[in-house]
Amino acid sequence: MQDTILNIYKVLGLGGFAFFLGVALTPILTHYLYKYKMWRKDARTTAPDGAPTPIFNQLHKERETKAPRMGGILIWATVLAVAAIFRILPVISDDPIFLKLNFLSRGQTWVPLGILFSGAMVGLLDDLLLVFQKGAYRGGGLTFTRRLLLITIIAALGAYWFYFKLGQDSIFIPGIGDLWLGVYFIPLFILVMWATFSGGVIDGLDGLSGGVFASIFAAYAGIAFFQDQINIAAFCAVIAGAILAFLWFNIPPARFYMSETGIMALTTTLATVAFLTNAVAVLPIIAFPLVLESLSVIIQLSSKKLFGRKVFLVAPIHHHFEAIGWPAEKVVMRFWILSVVFAIFGMILHFVSRV
Repeated sequence: MQDTILNIYKVLGLGGFAFFLGVALTPILTHYLYKYKMWRKDARTTAPDGAPTPIFNQLHKERETKAPRMGGILIWATVLAVAAIFRILPVISDDPIFLKLNFLSRGQTWVPLGILFSGAMVGLLDDLLLVFQKGAYRGGGLTFTRRLLLITIIAALGAYWFYFKLGQDSIFIPGIGDLWLGVYFIPLFILVMWATFSGGVIDGLDGLSGGVFASIFAAYAGIAFFQDQINIAAFCAVIAGAILAFLWFNIPPARFYMSETGIMALTTTLATVAFLTNAVAVLPIIAFPLVLESLSVIIQLSSKKLFGRKVFLVAPIHHHFEAIGWPAEKVVMRFWILSVVFAIFGMILHFVSRV
């Protein structure tokens, strides 16, 4: 019982510490983001398929060129800082509480922390090119193909570690049990990471992505905790705390945007955590807003290519709701509500199937 209480303190305490550390680091980050004008110099005028986007441009051209990108640095930098602090403290002090609070471990958190950093660096490269490079795709930045290639490399390395180092070759399916995949575990891992990466299009309104991802990682913290994967639970809680610190400054009017460095870090890490907790089957439920966003883009592009007409006024779908007259704040808060509801439902489905 006492050990359970200590684990609760560890998970919640580290999450709270990450929030306050992130808030404290924000003035430093925003100073440099504004000093070096880290925002788009021109608003987007074309979709990924090259088609013009007059409705989107009308809705967002002012905001896109006034608030800096790369706010996602706050999230992954805070997570890395918390991990480093509580890894170093047990070395310089023999207080057992510091040893307890260290959540770095080979079997649980080395891989997701490494993938978090790798995804963040790919996204940071894209953001830097987007800000400073002219005349390329989207006015600068990595092409979609190059980003997908780099994500595939990260996913392949992660799949290799899971399959050959951790010996994971099955997934748990609610209502069925463990499904053995053998070597097919590797392509499934890559496919899931592609899917979560595609959900990154949710980063389009002030406060939207932050609120949704905070709910998702909080859900996986709960799943990991009740499976006695305390270090993973603490890791997810730290991410959620860092996201909430970001969200504190990202609510309208946003001081900065998460952009690719945050989105790629979170989406790649999310896929990894889902496999580590053996709860990848409920990922589409827990992360339902990401699924909804990704599907809306796929449907829109497919309909335009096959039938020559759009299904939504603008895709992803949160921009469609804006275009039909919903205030941005209403869209964001309703997505938050959906995110919490589906996160809880996904957790319940996962646990009930294991009883």
